Amino acid sequence: MKKILITGSSGLIGSEVCVYFANKGWEIHGVDNNQRAVFFGANGDTRWNQERLETTLKSFHHHELDIRNREGVIGLIRSVAPDAIVHTAAQPSHDRAAAIPFDDFDTNAVGTFNLLEATRRYSTNIPFVHMSTNKVYGDAPNEIAMKELATRWDYDDDTYINGIPETFRIDQSKHSLFGASKVSADISVQEYGRYFNMPTACLRGGCLTGPNHSGVELHGFLSYLIRCNLEEKEYTVFGYKGKQVRDNIHSFDVANFIFEFIDRPRIAEVYNIGGGKNNTCSLLEAFQIISEISGKEMKYRYSDENRIGDHICYYSDLSKMKSHYPDWDITKDLKTTFIEIYESWMNRENR
Repeated sequence: MKKILITGSSGLIGSEVCVYFANKGWEIHGVDNNQRAVFFGANGDTRWNQERLETTLKSFHHHELDIRNREGVIGLIRSVAPDAIVHTAAQPSHDRAAAIPFDDFDTNAVGTFNLLEATRRYSTNIPFVHMSTNKVYGDAPNEIAMKELATRWDYDDDTYINGIPETFRIDQSKHSLFGASKVSADISVQEYGRYFNMPTACLRGGCLTGPNHSGVELHGFLSYLIRCNLEEKEYTVFGYKGKQVRDNIHSFDVANFIFEFIDRPRIAEVYNIGGGKNNTCSLLEAFQIISEISGKEMKYRYSDENRIGDHICYYSDLSKMKSHYPDWDITKDLKTTFIEIYESWMNRENR
């Protein structure tokens, strides 16, 4: 039986990857220490997801380990001897990073480096997939000519008709400290691929979402937005008239692509992974979609002050991914994703 080691296994993407590979017959080794609860408090707690995996997956093994523990990481990879590694653990908040800069950098940059070097010492032949972020581009996408429509902003430049490609620049822009720590991790993953000829991939995620997200205000926008609607809690819109646009990809489709890459790995690849243009929505449009599903009007307040370095409009150009892996495509559209997240929150509320 093949073995896979997944960091951040109790989080949204990590848990989805656990389930996906377990269904493919792999032995799962999950690494998580519930650091999300430290970063975001009780609402960010992911122990419920860990328990779900331990209860439902016969091949699941949990490892309580902080990826900042260098010797622990080296020892774990050596002892597990995995056939592939998927790294999803992170301090994931654009805004939170400024309040905890050392925790942010040590988790995102140093933690990733610990995993890369531990992997190299074990084997340079196994695939290493890193969940990066579109924040590596900083706020440079805001320099693209925009057009204002009734409920959203969109690009007014045909160069980006399909979204942001992987060739878009990552420097000379404002990233947030989170974006900077993720740039460091992203470049390190690429460098280990190129320098040591290791099969690595950086997946620069847009809005990664799904029913197993412990969404909070500082991270997990769609999950948190839907929860606010369900609980009739006021949601705060930060700037851009609520017309800021994101592409949303269901965690299942992320796990599906990760499987495709591990099945046919490449050296030092970078992919922008998101829902693409067909799965975009603005905040105003998201309010409308969830209100139609729940029957509840969205309560929100507006702040003129946008988040520092936030994107006005961002969606991923999926052309490169589809050209390298033509069997992969989006399987869960925007409406389906909304419904699944809504039902998940309903089930958690009723437990």
